[in-house]
Amino acid sequence: MSKRIENLCDHIDDTAREKDLFSFAQYDENASERRAYSNYSYWISTWRAFTKKRVAMALLAFLVCLLTFTLIQPYLPYQKNPTEIYLAKDTGRQDRNHRPDAQFWFGTNTIGQDLWARIWSGTRTSLLIGLAVGFWNALLGIVVGSLWGYVRRLDALITEMYNVIRNIPTSIVLILASYILRPSVMTMIMAMCITGWLPMARFVRNQIVIIRDREYNLASRCLGTPTRRLVVKNLLPYLISVIMLRIALAIPQAIGMEVFLTYIGLGLPVSIPSLGNLINEGRIVMMSPFTRYQLIFPSIVLSAITVSFYVMGNAFADAADPKNHV
Repeated sequence: MSKRIENLCDHIDDTAREKDLFSFAQYDENASERRAYSNYSYWISTWRAFTKKRVAMALLAFLVCLLTFTLIQPYLPYQKNPTEIYLAKDTGRQDRNHRPDAQFWFGTNTIGQDLWARIWSGTRTSLLIGLAVGFWNALLGIVVGSLWGYVRRLDALITEMYNVIRNIPTSIVLILASYILRPSVMTMIMAMCITGWLPMARFVRNQIVIIRDREYNLASRCLGTPTRRLVVKNLLPYLISVIMLRIALAIPQAIGMEVFLTYIGLGLPVSIPSLGNLINEGRIVMMSPFTRYQLIFPSIVLSAITVSFYVMGNAFADAADPKNHV
């Protein structure tokens, strides 16, 4: 009996302590309307992940500085005309194959033009071609690839069109476009854009086919979500990392194609400097040790641009992957 009384007393003491420690919450109508908030931003998180890659950030700074310099270079003091032929003071003839010195920083070419001015003018031209072709092929490829992969009624039609266009050799298309149209920067861009979007479209189509029938996409379709919104909001965000990598690689590929077309004689005229023209001119005189600099300097600039875009594209693709976000 005494033990029961002691247990009852202990229970009463514990209940008293609980009342002192806890109190019933009162209903608050304003608090019930509050919602959880997250300040997470996909692009901010992607940028933070990208900035952690020091090599990619260094190459990004290099490309920004290079692009800025190529734009302002003609307006800097002591700059020469890239198309003007300079004459030697002692002979009055063309100052051909002048070695690099204080007057001509990168020397002159075989007809006496300043190689320093021509390299930066050619870099502007090649970057313009690469950026224009890369972004146009990416835009058209993403649009066509999205419709190709998601709209089943268009699959057979676009597949047949793809097979027909893809089986025509790209070099034939480029040659015909170069012969039909007047050689210019716009002609070069148009020739590369005719079939350049096909790989991107095929890649996007294959990726969308993989994820289009997942449960959340089927649920959105059943709820009546429009096709445009479903593709933009549900499908493409999962492909941002791989798409950005393809875009980053498309730019140096376009520059390399311009070099190839110039090599086979279908590039820009000599009056329009480009990295392709400069490398082709340097290739002709590369066997001589005294004129080899005419190939080395433009090759270094071209290699630095292509490697920078490649490394940055891989780094941004990794940073854009949501799995790497904290």
